Amino acid sequence: MYRTAQLSRIGQSIWLDNVTRDLLTSGTLERYIADLGVTGLTSNPSIYNKAIGGTAAYDEPIERLRAAGADGGTTFFELALDDLGPAADMFAPIHRRTGGVDGFVSLEVSPLLAHDAEATLREARRLHAKGGRPNLFIKIPGTKAGLRAIEESVFAGVPVNVTLLFSAGQYLAAAEAYTRAIERRVEAGLDPYVGSVASVFVSRWDAGLPADLPADLHMKLGAATARKTFEAYRALIESDRWQRLLNEGARPQRLLWASTGTKDPNASDVYYIEALVAPFTVNTMPEETLLAFADHGTVRGTLGAGPDPDNDALLARFEAAGVDLADFARRLQEGGVESFVRAWWALLGLIDQKAAAVSKSR
Repeated sequence: MYRTAQLSRIGQSIWLDNVTRDLLTSGTLERYIADLGVTGLTSNPSIYNKAIGGTAAYDEPIERLRAAGADGGTTFFELALDDLGPAADMFAPIHRRTGGVDGFVSLEVSPLLAHDAEATLREARRLHAKGGRPNLFIKIPGTKAGLRAIEESVFAGVPVNVTLLFSAGQYLAAAEAYTRAIERRVEAGLDPYVGSVASVFVSRWDAGLPADLPADLHMKLGAATARKTFEAYRALIESDRWQRLLNEGARPQRLLWASTGTKDPNASDVYYIEALVAPFTVNTMPEETLLAFADHGTVRGTLGAGPDPDNDALLARFEAAGVDLADFARRLQEGGVESFVRAWWALLGLIDQKAAAVSKSR
């Protein structure tokens, strides 16, 4: 029995933060589902940069699509849906068994739309319809414009993975957008359940800290911020507002831990997984982190639902050391959008290079 079963027994969903065509066609993803308890999958432009650049599996469809006149963005979404459709089908039994709570795959809208709510909404609806699977999440960043698009997408019945959240405040803003959409659906007599997760990025907090902080604060901020977010999450879903929605048949948006691979080579490769064990959450892991936890991960405890004075004191120490946590969260989100934009342009450039190389070799 692999050690990932510890997480499944506690009630934490294990998702894979990776997708490649080889992963799907080799039987590897099916093995991860059967043996490691993987119940979902996420993707983003950076993941597809590696996937398309690291194999010839995409060369023929790239050439075919470009020959038919598809631009770079259209080509990418066709390639991604050709992967995510079969992946969604592999997770479909889990999606049915859990009543639509689990078993999702995720596709991100173009990061160029991060500050355009109307364009994001149109693209979210288009991509979900084109994907043709009920367990396809559309990833929308939790920016100011993104929040408006999230509410309208959920109201329209599009399942949404809210991405690029970093703090309890940013999480609560995304949760408010989701909650308003569900309340509107109840008022309109629509199905009150539309699947959603709120993806809180963890490791980037620690990677971006000044090097001159006290040594005993090293690798502590990401997990501490996540614990504070979990506290806000539990308080929200236990609120009177959400209890009323539960009576209507709604289900809460789940909290998802993202960016859980350890970036510090001197730290444990399963540090963030072990630090953030909690029921009714999702942890989406890079493939190497998933395999590492399956080999030697240990559950030493779970996150508490209520206030944590020790964690609050730890966060206060960072503030006292000169880290403005609210401003840091803002900069992390803005930097995340910029990073995804760079990855997007690099991805389109890679598709152009692949198309030119394949055409030249004919």
